Amino acid sequence: MRRPMVRLLAGLALALALVGGAAEAAGGASRGVGPEARIETPEPWRWPVSGGVRIVAPFVAPAHAYGPGHRGVDVASAVGADALAPAAGVVAFSGTVVDRPLLTIDHGGGLVSTLEPVETDLSPGDAVARGQVVGRVATGGHAAPGSLHLAVRLHGEYVNPLLLLGGVPRAVLLPCC
Repeated sequence: MRRPMVRLLAGLALALALVGGAAEAAGGASRGVGPEARIETPEPWRWPVSGGVRIVAPFVAPAHAYGPGHRGVDVASAVGADALAPAAGVVAFSGTVVDRPLLTIDHGGGLVSTLEPVETDLSPGDAVARGQVVGRVATGGHAAPGSLHLAVRLHGEYVNPLLLLGGVPRAVLLPCC
């Protein structure tokens, strides 16, 4: 029983190494931003909602650039509640895309966040401070009513927002036998 488990674990380790190497060679997700990594920022990021935070839908990394996944986190928030800037930056886009109102903030250093669905009066070029009310949670898009989607890109690649919010636990390997 022990030998098949060792082979299975060795096979998994090899597969992970190959996938990581392939992603790195393709300029993909392993640009030094692993699941336990932290992204350095001038100031700590904050949740885009007030009060207690409850994640409704977690980040699910796609297998490749066009693969299925959930490129952000959805947090519970009442429709009409304040949407807050997770960090200081400059509004890069505000408006409706397909069926959802959204707001994109450029935080500098290659970091860009998008909040949706959010109705806002802000315009591209407006500066925002960390924690500033940037709009109101609306409805539309893929986020369930009563939730706010936060997506983050680093140099154009989607990353788990929890890397900036301090919520990704370090992976721990447990003994198998």
